[in-house]
Amino acid sequence: MNDIKNKLTQEQYRITQEHGTEPAFSGAYWNKKDTGNYSCICCNTKLFSSHTKYDSNSGWPAFYQPLSDKVIGSSEDKSLFMERTEVHCLNCKAHLGHVFNDGPKPTGLRYCINSASLSFNNIEKK
Repeated sequence: MNDIKNKLTQEQYRITQEHGTEPAFSGAYWNKKDTGNYSCICCNTKLFSSHTKYDSNSGWPAFYQPLSDKVIGSSEDKSLFMERTEVHCLNCKAHLGHVFNDGPKPTGLRYCINSASLSFNNIEKK
């Protein structure tokens, strides 16, 4: 656990290990338009593609599907007097954000993800 605490900023640790959230419109990736992949900040597992990212007007990066069904796990979250579905990295269990059923086609899902739980890898246009 100390290794991960030393690797992350305080904010990244709070969000990924203590199930925190960042304020809306404050994260590095909520409005990012570059082409690339978003990975778990803790273990570098590739989670989302910029091709499935869209503007949900929520203030957090939103995706309508992960890169694979084998990279995202979910659990029930009843904190803050709400019932939501929390999503986490299936590889290292880092908290990422939540998924909602109000997203665009083709999935109808909105993965609302904290920027602090992600790293971004640019894909150069050729």
